[in-house]
Parts: sequence; C-alpha cells; structure tokens
Amino acid sequence: MLDCIVTTSVDVKFELMARVGADSFVLATWSKHFDPLATGYDAQPYEIGKAADAIDFIDGAQLVFRYSAPSSARADAWIPNGDGKLAHGRIPNITLPN
Repeated sequence: MLDCIVTTSVDVKFELMARVGADSFVLATWSKHFDPLATGYDAQPYEIGKAADAIDFIDGAQLVFRYSAPSSARADAWIPNGDGKLAHGRIPNITLPN
C-alpha cells in the first residue's frame, strides 16, 4: 500500500531491493503515472501487489524500498503519505509473505 500526495503530474519508478553489504539485488520494479487530485493536498490511494524473487535470509541483509521521479524537476512531486488519516489516506507499508 503506497498512498501518496501528488503535487504535480509525475511518472514514478518504484524498486524493492535486497542489500547485502555492498551488493544490491532488485526483487521487483515498476512504474506508474500520477496526477494531482482536484481536492488539493489529500492522499491518493495506491495499492499494488507485485511478485518478487524469494531470497534466503542473510544476517545483516536489508530490504530497501526506493522510489524516484526522473521525469520531474520537483523533489516534492510524489510524497509517501506519512500523515495517514490526517491526509485522508493510509500510512504506506509493504506486506511480505510468511
């Protein structure tokens, strides 16, 4: 679940990665176009399920969620909704399988 605030039209690239030491492995990647809501500074719902490669647990490994908007000159074009219900949305989170 990746509810977000969108301040200008933007194409966002998302990556879910595993990092072990200096090595990184991309588990899933995708892109999506967003347009701002007419209601202003409210969260947009965004929920997606992505298949990702399974990895074995390695001590010290990190799960990394990275997003970027290479087509936008504005750093605040896409903002994860850290305000939750205050922005009429949900706090972003990633649910992993058991």
